[in-house]
Amino acid sequence: MSWHIREAVRKLAAGGIIAYPTETVYGLGCDPFNAIAVLHLIDLKKRNIEQGLILVASQFEQLEPLLCPLRAEVRRRVIRPARHPVTWVLPCLRAIPVWLRGKHDSLAIRVSNHPVTAALCDHWGGPLVSSSANLHGSPPATTPLAVRKAFNGQLDYILHGTHGSTNKPSQIRNGLTGELLRNNA
Repeated sequence: MSWHIREAVRKLAAGGIIAYPTETVYGLGCDPFNAIAVLHLIDLKKRNIEQGLILVASQFEQLEPLLCPLRAEVRRRVIRPARHPVTWVLPCLRAIPVWLRGKHDSLAIRVSNHPVTAALCDHWGGPLVSSSANLHGSPPATTPLAVRKAFNGQLDYILHGTHGSTNKPSQIRNGLTGELLRNNA
């Protein structure tokens, strides 16, 4: 594990907010089960808690314990590798905190194959919050410098790396139906 990944994990464990490259843009992340960290991230972004957040993981098995049981065809759909990044909205367990699911009875999840994001989740040992690195309604940051400018020293760590080539957040789809909820085009 690189020193940079270790440092990011150390900051996460201390309740910090980090920025990291994803398959689309730079993301902001924290421990999804640390209410103080998540609420701080929501406040930094000036985001409404009712919207909910995306959780990212390196493998579906890191997310599955948070979800209601899925029919076999739904599970196949959401674990199938996609050409472009897709965030799936799926029914979640009732115990999932409101700071993650918002006003919904579902959770937005994405399995990432981005090398830095996946390594971060692997070394963290589970999913992370993954919200685009921007103030709500502003374009997402695509460089560490843009992250630094947008959050002006308010983050605990910026993990450098190359993000994917789209420069736009992932598509969001209903995991049960496949219906497109947000297009990244």
